Amino acid sequence: MSTKKGLLERLREGPVIGDGGYVIELEKRGYVTAGLWTPEATVEHPEAVRQLHREFLRSGSDVIQSFSFFASGDRISDTKNKFTGEAINQAACNLAVEVAREGDALVCGGVCQTPAYRKGATKNETRTLFRNQMQVLVDNRADFLLCEYFQFVEEIELAIEVAKTFGLPVAASMCIGEKGSHDDVSLGQCAVRMARAGADVVGLNCHHAPMTVVENIKTMKKALQEAGLEPFLLTQPCGYHVDEAEKMGYLEIPEYPLAMEPRTITRWDCHRYARAAYDAGVRYLGGCCGFQPYHIRALAEELLPERGGRRAPAMDKHYPWGGGQVHSFFTMIRRRSTRDYWENLQPATGRPRSSAFSKCDTDYTVVLD
Repeated sequence: MSTKKGLLERLREGPVIGDGGYVIELEKRGYVTAGLWTPEATVEHPEAVRQLHREFLRSGSDVIQSFSFFASGDRISDTKNKFTGEAINQAACNLAVEVAREGDALVCGGVCQTPAYRKGATKNETRTLFRNQMQVLVDNRADFLLCEYFQFVEEIELAIEVAKTFGLPVAASMCIGEKGSHDDVSLGQCAVRMARAGADVVGLNCHHAPMTVVENIKTMKKALQEAGLEPFLLTQPCGYHVDEAEKMGYLEIPEYPLAMEPRTITRWDCHRYARAAYDAGVRYLGGCCGFQPYHIRALAEELLPERGGRRAPAMDKHYPWGGGQVHSFFTMIRRRSTRDYWENLQPATGRPRSSAFSKCDTDYTVVLD
């Protein structure tokens, strides 16, 4: 019998560190097609997915999430993928379980929005799509289910409803900002409805910058408290500075998705995010698109005292707050070995004609093909 502590037990004891982004990172590495964003790499290049899982685990992740983003049956068939959704999800489970066993990590079965819902599928048709995908995840020993990256609150309610039938802890997060969901439900009420649908963990993921997400989770927390609800809180923001973005978050940014590098957050931004989120009451902290392993290491480092001093293997190669710079031959670099230096640095882009902000593209027309 396994003695591994479950998600809810861990959350009651202290912060749980999630992992980071997969589709954006694997696209950069040559294993995912930008635009489609489907995870057939689990079948085609399992070694690439396995390696990224391991990097997150070494960096401090307490959770290894199955790379099953956009792997509902309808999304896979719509994109004329040569693999079935079941095959992709099965491979995703195999990899997540394998790597989680290398540490004390939980296996998270990830499920996201479906194209069918946008196209007018009935509630029962949508539930069936969720159930088919979740069944594979549950059959392959997921420790909990995460319904993430939803824009319509009704759709995530359906996903939570199905997830609860499997008897596992259920986390739920929406990729929305302060203007609320795409079916015009306020941020606070989205949180309330997710909790009332049965989610044990409620929060936000992707699309918006870390500190923006922290402010938005405070709004959710207030609404939950007013409704007498106390789920655990989750934040997994994008790893980019996109403060000017509005309802659609980074999707509006002209540089998305193929020129986002100048907007990438630093590890020091992650320290600030981790502390602010924890102080706001968030206990499940991770990242989404743009979050790389070193960002996750920063979260684990910042919350080291709250995590009982548990160190991640990748910390052995990293001095806190740039302390390793004292070993440099150069005086100018040795001066950069203090927390004060890195905490107060305002990084430049090195691009003379770069503007601080972009004019966002706010054409929200959806093409259903």
